[in-house]
Amino acid sequence: MIEIQNKEFGGERPLYKLHDARLERVTIHLGESSIKESGNIEAYDCTFQGKYVFWECRKFLAQNCHFETSARSSLWYSENGRLVQCLVDAPKMFRRMQGIELQDCRFTDAQETLWDCDCVSIQNCEILNADYLCLRTDNICIDNLHLEGNYAFQYSKNVEIKNSLLNSKDALWDCENVTITDCEINGEYLAWYSRGLTLIRCHITGEQPLCYCEDLTLVDCTFGPDCNYILEYSTVKATIKGDVTSLRNPTSGNITVEGHIGELIIDRPSPDLSLVERGVVTNQTAICSFPCKGEAGRGSA
Repeated sequence: MIEIQNKEFGGERPLYKLHDARLERVTIHLGESSIKESGNIEAYDCTFQGKYVFWECRKFLAQNCHFETSARSSLWYSENGRLVQCLVDAPKMFRRMQGIELQDCRFTDAQETLWDCDCVSIQNCEILNADYLCLRTDNICIDNLHLEGNYAFQYSKNVEIKNSLLNSKDALWDCENVTITDCEINGEYLAWYSRGLTLIRCHITGEQPLCYCEDLTLVDCTFGPDCNYILEYSTVKATIKGDVTSLRNPTSGNITVEGHIGELIIDRPSPDLSLVERGVVTNQTAICSFPCKGEAGRGSA
């Protein structure tokens, strides 16, 4: 393996088509495509300032590296890339890539990051200012992520997220086959038009979450007081811990709420929907079960 240590490069394509190389304490100054069309590259304690660094690269590792703001769009069209303990100040990282691993990294300006990618692993990362994270990205596995940014995981498929804090409005729109476990999710209009979404022991805040969902499953989840009109026009199987501010027009399924329900609203009766109570329910301290579709209830149409 070629070893390059304590060097500085700049301009266009200084290490073009580099293969089987180990870079240590290397600085890539302003320029473009510094390590483009490369393969089997390891970079340790390096600083990247130029754009389009790892384009069309097959297998690379960056550890303890810094991607400065000017290094935007540095990781596109590549395969099998791994970032470990890196600081990334640049936006628009990872585009149309396959096989990405992020471990113990911090992204400070992750707008339009991880678009149209496949097979992504994220562990122990903080990703900030991250509007549209993972747009149309599939096969994602996440553990211990702190996310700050709206519209995350839209149109994504086959996603597993656990032990994470997601502050993101309009997250998970039109997603498919997603499981989220032991997470806090804050943001309005969560997961509209999703298919096959499962939330396990999650706490959810924000207006009108989980509407127009198909095959939605909630297991022992809780909702904040600002969660109004939850589950509207969704097919759902749910056990909900604690209180619910308002529940409106679920299409079908089985819903069990433990605690108080501020409002139960059915303003579009359907022959497929049967409820134990109908209209406004208040001051209810016992467990309240609302069987839907195919099970009789006092509020059947």
